Amino acid sequence: MTTRLYPLALGNFAVGTGMFVTAGLLPPISRDLDVSPSAAGQLMTVFALAYALLSPVLAAATARLSRRRLLLVALAVLVVGNALTALAPTYPLVMATRVIAAAGAAMFTPTASGVATALSTPERRGRALALVMGGLTVASAVGVPLGTLLGGVASWRATLWLVAGLGVLGFVGVAAVVPDVKVATSGRLAERFAPLADRRVLAVLTTQLLMFGAGFTAYTYIGSLFDLPLPAVLWAWGIGGVVGNQLGGRLTDAYGPRRMVLTGLVASTVALALIPVANLALPVALVWAFLWGALGWLIAPAQQYRTVGAVPGNVSIGLGLLASAQYFGLFVAGITGGLALDWYGRAGVVVLATGIGVVAVLFTLATYRPAVDAPELTHVRAADRPA
Repeated sequence: MTTRLYPLALGNFAVGTGMFVTAGLLPPISRDLDVSPSAAGQLMTVFALAYALLSPVLAAATARLSRRRLLLVALAVLVVGNALTALAPTYPLVMATRVIAAAGAAMFTPTASGVATALSTPERRGRALALVMGGLTVASAVGVPLGTLLGGVASWRATLWLVAGLGVLGFVGVAAVVPDVKVATSGRLAERFAPLADRRVLAVLTTQLLMFGAGFTAYTYIGSLFDLPLPAVLWAWGIGGVVGNQLGGRLTDAYGPRRMVLTGLVASTVALALIPVANLALPVALVWAFLWGALGWLIAPAQQYRTVGAVPGNVSIGLGLLASAQYFGLFVAGITGGLALDWYGRAGVVVLATGIGVVAVLFTLATYRPAVDAPELTHVRAADRPA
């Protein structure tokens, strides 16, 4: 089973590198396109908003495609989008090409999670999801720092060509080893939003939005928050994210998602408040970044596990909504973080990120009751398993 999941993780690696790396490329992008750093940060914002809006629409439009074919189409669109970004000469055109790349990502990541769910047994579902979504955390550990270095040595456009190449490798891997599976899905757009009538689903999605809103308010503008070597800080954060994501899958299987979600939310909020302390010296920053990455990404498998339990009848729709909530959080982070940076400087960004984190903790404590701590994933329909 694991071998068949690696190309899915590789595809997410390309997705994550292409989106997250813009945080480390704000200075060269702003210089090349003659815009402010906060305006350059909106490249991630546009990507996030496009992903959030397009994910349910494209899921409905592609419902009749086989999951394997959809993965291949998604990666092809992702490659084209990033190649066009590398070629675009002006800021408006660069923004437009980020929408194309986001469309590919919006089709790929939820589908990859649904395929991973279908290929795994209930008792190993947390680990399977952690492996596939681990591509995003490995992107933050390897792809983002590497892309940041490449952007400084060559150009930010070279980094986007690197992302396009990673997408090609993912395409080849999916074509070679990922089997087709049956995942229950609907082509009716209204049914994509039907789970929103369930309070449990709304609670999961709101936690996801707030969690990513808090973390990425700081991450998107991390280059403006630190006076220390940025690639080193990004390496430490990314390595911590890989560790946290993998531990999160195992700990979720062992202890249930509620404990992991609350632990990660509280710890990552404390980490956001300590950004000024982390900026005092590089060794302190590296330890801080590792812990922030580990504790923040600890939540991801638990949130997916929780979503699968809330909508066992249609896993792909549930995971698609979760991804949309995540990217709406990134959109909120990009807009509000940029305003905080322009109006109040780095202190405003830290206060805003920490405040959103506190709201996330309080909301989750109020809505995530122990009675729903361990959803019965064995109720996932047989149609969601391999044919």
